[in-house]
Amino acid sequence: MATTAVGNPYVESSDLVANYPGASEALAERIDIVGVNPFADSAARATAIPSPTEGMMSSLNDTSAVERYDGATWKPVGGKVLQVVSVTKVDTFSTTSTSFIDVTDLTLNITPSASTSKIMVLVTLPLSTTTATNISTARILRDSTVVVGGGTAAGSRPSVSFATRLNNSGDNKAPISSTFVDSPATTSALNYKIQVKTEATVFVGAAYGSDADLSQGGRLASTIILMEIGA
Repeated sequence: MATTAVGNPYVESSDLVANYPGASEALAERIDIVGVNPFADSAARATAIPSPTEGMMSSLNDTSAVERYDGATWKPVGGKVLQVVSVTKVDTFSTTSTSFIDVTDLTLNITPSASTSKIMVLVTLPLSTTTATNISTARILRDSTVVVGGGTAAGSRPSVSFATRLNNSGDNKAPISSTFVDSPATTSALNYKIQVKTEATVFVGAAYGSDADLSQGGRLASTIILMEIGA
């Protein structure tokens, strides 16, 4: 019986029937190493394969990720979108808080399947105000860290992701979008959320600054979309 130096064994036509069992066993062992075995999640995989061999492949049902063991860790195969999660807020939010507070129902969790993954963060945040000279700001946080568009804090100037200011009396609408690639370097659950603060009053999701019941007004959706990008 002949076998390839690497890869799957094969049986030559000249082999005796008696050699077939050995070839079949070797083939099964090779498939077990390089086959893509499905598991419910990484914990189930660790239980089934406590000592993986370099080159092993697996797929995880909870993240729909295909991963390869590189001899040290399981890594997603190819640089691609491994998962997408989103949240949309269709009602309004307003506050007069002069310190940052969470926007209700505008928070989203994601658990990266690998520490090498990037998280693409896409946010649409409609901000408006009706108070002259009012400055309102917002920021995007990963857990407690400002991650999207935030500049370096200096003195009393905090790191913020969005800002809007009304120069004259009247309404000011500022639907703002932001896209950012985050590198959390973890496989722990992450929480992304929006916080706002204002000098007077800030509205989120209102086309007309005060969300007045007028036909020329309207309401805008606020969204967060998170995409895990494999390394």
